[in-house]
Amino acid sequence: MKRIFITGFALLGFLRATAQDNVQTDSIAYKAQKLKLEEINLVSSYYKQDGNNSAVTGGIGTEKLTDISNSIDVKFVKYGETGKKHTWDFEVGVDQYSSASSDMVDLSANSSASYSDIRFYPSVSYSRENEEKGNTIGAGVSSSTEFDYQSFGGNINYSKKTKDRNGEFTARFQTYIDQVKLINPIELRPTIENGGTEGRNTFAGTLSYSQVVNQNLQVLFQADLVSQQGYLSLPFHRVYFNDGSVHQENLPDSRFKIPLAVRASYFLGDNVIIRAYYRYYTDDWKLTSHTADIEVPVKLSPFFSLSPFYRYYSQSAVKYFSPYGQHTGSEQYYTSNYDLSKFDSSFFGMGVRIATPDGVFGIKHFSALEIRYGHYSRSTNLTSDIISINIKYK
Repeated sequence: MKRIFITGFALLGFLRATAQDNVQTDSIAYKAQKLKLEEINLVSSYYKQDGNNSAVTGGIGTEKLTDISNSIDVKFVKYGETGKKHTWDFEVGVDQYSSASSDMVDLSANSSASYSDIRFYPSVSYSRENEEKGNTIGAGVSSSTEFDYQSFGGNINYSKKTKDRNGEFTARFQTYIDQVKLINPIELRPTIENGGTEGRNTFAGTLSYSQVVNQNLQVLFQADLVSQQGYLSLPFHRVYFNDGSVHQENLPDSRFKIPLAVRASYFLGDNVIIRAYYRYYTDDWKLTSHTADIEVPVKLSPFFSLSPFYRYYSQSAVKYFSPYGQHTGSEQYYTSNYDLSKFDSSFFGMGVRIATPDGVFGIKHFSALEIRYGHYSRSTNLTSDIISINIKYK
């Protein structure tokens, strides 16, 4: 079963709030405010994919999958007597997906419908911003639950603006503590215990620096260090050797990743923004990748904009990958999961955003509506489509 998660709206908000001239702050007598609702975001998306390299059946077979996702994000804000801004963010998401390949865990010849599951993922975060000192601290917790997977996450972060307020340094640490339920291929269950659990831990540190270069250009540099330990295979992924025997995917119990990225926004007047992004990735499984992304929001009127986008991605294979029937008994680690193979991909589409001062469609607090569509294709013949809708209440 292949899961793909796409964040469609993050690019639209990159550093826009910092596109201001340097402002000197004077002493202000602050007045404490009650906690108030800042905004609500409702996001729904429909995702569909197809391909013929399912890891469940050893790198061959259908990869058909559909996913319907709905989430609600609610933000509350309160200002203290000293002017500090306190923000609470609550989010709840529910995905309902069906995967044709998951039927083949049991090799069910009589199965007439693809396997379905629901993922539930709540999170809560808090931040405190001291505008006078130019720093922000925050923390958050999250969880994700589905039939064969349970994850708990936590994060802390700190950011500090430069003296002229045109630059900002951010440090962030995240951890995920996961449990994977061992749902093994049916033909291996007589020799491998089914239904137990295995642990997987992820620790990630991020350092970033953003800078307003001038009135038109903003840049951000980011470096991550990610360490994973524990059960990094998936129990229902089959691997077929060159002698015809079937085995369970077996990967090392540790992985170290280093992603490095740069992002830039260039403002062409008041109506056009060019947003560009590049990321280089490498890890100790010998996978390297390059991601290049560009998006060009164009404001056609004060209340209506279009955002065409394109992303190119290329990666090498991990040293443990081989296609169906090509692994040998002499190998210690092996996988036929094409997510870990060599491929390149393209993702392109369009976003439409409507935001009117009197509310979208005349509804007062309905401040913005955004619809995005994207088409994905990669060289292993996997294709997918996603459409998402974001409604902002403010």
